[in-house]
Amino acid sequence: MRYEILGPLRFTGESGPSYIGARKVETLLAALLIRSGQVVASGRIKEEIWGGSPPRRASAAVHVYVSQLRKILAAAAPVPVGPIVTRPPGYLLQLDEDDELDVRTFEERVALGRVLVHEGRHDEACVVLKSALSLWRGPVLVGVSGGPLIGAFVGAVEDARVECLELLMDAQLTVGRHREVVGQLQTLSGEHPLSEVFYRQLMLALYRSERQAEALRVYDTARGVLHGEFGLEPGQPLRDLQRAILLGDPRLEHPSASTSPFGRISMMASARISPVRT
Repeated sequence: MRYEILGPLRFTGESGPSYIGARKVETLLAALLIRSGQVVASGRIKEEIWGGSPPRRASAAVHVYVSQLRKILAAAAPVPVGPIVTRPPGYLLQLDEDDELDVRTFEERVALGRVLVHEGRHDEACVVLKSALSLWRGPVLVGVSGGPLIGAFVGAVEDARVECLELLMDAQLTVGRHREVVGQLQTLSGEHPLSEVFYRQLMLALYRSERQAEALRVYDTARGVLHGEFGLEPGQPLRDLQRAILLGDPRLEHPSASTSPFGRISMMASARISPVRT
């Protein structure tokens, strides 16, 4: 079985992709997938479904929803055994080695991409990181209502996607694809107006595309946003890049991460990507 949560929640068995129409059952499956391999307490399930005001017979309702979900998944599975196990104080969704969960695949590909970047294998990193992003079909668990567990998970995975994009843009700049990434970086800096990383990457891409004035305007935009939101000046890396552009620093022309302090502008950490479990 393949489970997908990087977009609308769906699962794919022998009969093809399937969606769950019942909202509360959908929330139940989302919570179990987020904690796959771990017991999700009945109290936590109630909180995800009803928030802080569960109905009087919430425990019985959860039991009914679990029964419904078991039937739905068993009907789609290649074998009649369902993956949901009752285990005090709640329920556990057990993924077999043949089962797939798209967010796990995403994590693995980003981790590999990170390693490739730090090994200087930027062309390979671009391929792997693009394949990680290709798993996304829309916002995480779009349309699924939930409580703190689902909310925290969605935030963590969205952050991981931003980090993946930073790595990808960084790798593409390093191999000299500055003209190719200008448009995407303009979009990303608009979608994430508080991200100094995307501003820095866009400035460098524009400068290397012989668009120095536009690169400096990006700095002015970033400064205006940061000052307007928080009363802060841009960070040192962004200020250093602006100064280098004004001076025409020749190091900006060379994307080599080993020779230029501006080649690796994303300042990515050397650790593997953190799991998005909550």
